[in-house]
Amino acid sequence: MTDSLASPILPEVEIGETPTARSGMLRRLLHDPAGVVALSLLLVVVVIGIIGPWIAPYDPSHAALSQAFKSPSGQHWLGTDSAGRDIFSRILAGTRGTIVSAAIAIAVAEVVGVTTGLVAGYYGKWMDLLGNWVSNILLSLPAVIVLIASAAALGKAVAISMTVFGVLVSAGVYRLTRSTVRTVRNELYVDAARVSGVRDMSIIGRHILYVVRSPLIIQAAVLAGFAITIQASLEFLGLGQPGSVTWGVMLNEGVTNIYTNTDLVLWPAIAITLTVATFVVLGSALRDALEGRPATPRRRRSRHEPARVLAAHAGVVGSAMSAPTDALLTVRNLGIGYPIAGRDAIRPVVEDVSFHVNPGEVLGIVGESGSGKTQTAFAILGLLPLEARVLSGSVDFAGHQLIKNGDTAPKEISALRGRRIAYIPQEPLSNLDPNFTIGHQLTRPLVKKLGLSKADAKKRALELLDSVGIADAQRVVRSYAHQISGGMAQRVLIAGAISCKPDLLVADEPTTALDVTVQADVLDLLRDLQQQLGMAMLMVTHNFGVVSDICDRVVVMQSGLLVESGDVTTVLRSPREPYTQSLLRAMLHNKPPMTRLTADVD
Repeated sequence: MTDSLASPILPEVEIGETPTARSGMLRRLLHDPAGVVALSLLLVVVVIGIIGPWIAPYDPSHAALSQAFKSPSGQHWLGTDSAGRDIFSRILAGTRGTIVSAAIAIAVAEVVGVTTGLVAGYYGKWMDLLGNWVSNILLSLPAVIVLIASAAALGKAVAISMTVFGVLVSAGVYRLTRSTVRTVRNELYVDAARVSGVRDMSIIGRHILYVVRSPLIIQAAVLAGFAITIQASLEFLGLGQPGSVTWGVMLNEGVTNIYTNTDLVLWPAIAITLTVATFVVLGSALRDALEGRPATPRRRRSRHEPARVLAAHAGVVGSAMSAPTDALLTVRNLGIGYPIAGRDAIRPVVEDVSFHVNPGEVLGIVGESGSGKTQTAFAILGLLPLEARVLSGSVDFAGHQLIKNGDTAPKEISALRGRRIAYIPQEPLSNLDPNFTIGHQLTRPLVKKLGLSKADAKKRALELLDSVGIADAQRVVRSYAHQISGGMAQRVLIAGAISCKPDLLVADEPTTALDVTVQADVLDLLRDLQQQLGMAMLMVTHNFGVVSDICDRVVVMQSGLLVESGDVTTVLRSPREPYTQSLLRAMLHNKPPMTRLTADVD
């Protein structure tokens, strides 16, 4: 976002900048008795792990055979083991090794599983296939056998065993991350970030990762308990590091001497059970706290449904006639298709579409659902679904070739999105991130893309809100999406879109989700802004009323073909094509309203 902005709002996530959702979760967790107990116990275990070796009353490794198998007493609170070592001191000292081993396993599992899951879930294709193949192999391996083999080959160090274990369980983290990413990667506000020119790594690392954090936190808590159990089991089997002080080593010794002193098994078993139970209960409490967050209504589209972007259009029907040399956007002979399931064939959805958009004009693209106008828009912005194919044609924007002979130029497209092409989407509330305030979503792009300070960005955001007719801008910047109306949300998106004075503003059905009065206000606002800034505007709509109100020229699409084009007055008064005539006849202007169809009641 240097010269202009392609997305109204860039919902980038920065850790530490969204205290409301996080504090709400913590507040619910602290109101859950089980969560409070688990959190308190975990805190105690961590503190003991840190200071345990220093507060132990005896050296945990000091042997005194004359004191072997002593019963609990004031001198030795939990008694002594077969070598006369103080059990209480060994429990305290062994806490650190147990917690560190669990931390190593969780760190490895989360880093490997989350990273690969994010990339595979977001990009799909061969990355997804490779990730699934590797995860299936890891899940099929018997973990204990692999750990025993690794101990024999690489040594009995706890760090090595826990690293191998972390890699094995990373397959489960990968699958959870991948499946979660696939449910959100096609959300409208993620598409808005792509349109704005935000890099993929920024979207993945700062936006999508924030969405998948909740299940990952819960899974990490459960895996921590699992890791402690595995580590204790390995040491129980004698695969621990010789001379180390851990609960697993103590458990091994207790079983060896179980007929002499049963207490040797009891104390490490209690420590392991309590710690594992703490992690399990904490994971359950975290799940309840996260699920208790008020959900913001948001329509989720399927992976086949387009994200409603744009199609810049004007000019000739179906042919590659020359566009004006000063045209802002030129599309020639564009074709788009989709593979047919179970067949080695492509079904075209856009065929031989050619048009141009001139600087400073307002062009309307009209067509019913399935006409291909949105698919054309996807091709222009490089946002077609993964399975879509650009079959033919070229797209040029201000001298930049975005598609040439059916081959897209992702770098060129990415450079223009968020810089010179702005975008106003349909369904404004679906394009505002419910996790962040309006002010954060407005100022973040200004800071990241324009390099403004936070103070200047906030000032600019207030000016933008004022320019789009929002009276109480101070209140709006502090509000969340669910706290403002649909009309106000659309104005917020418009404010973000014009923040850098773009060359082309694309409005995709910007009034569909609004009532009639608000629709008129939004159209008036768009008309005024277009004239003030001198920008070109592309209005994607199914409503000829919107076209007549704001557009200079119009093109009509039907079943993937461009069937008619011309200035608005000519097309509305003297439409040539039967399809255009039928669209105009469907309008209710100067006609009595249709009556509701009711069934006869006997």
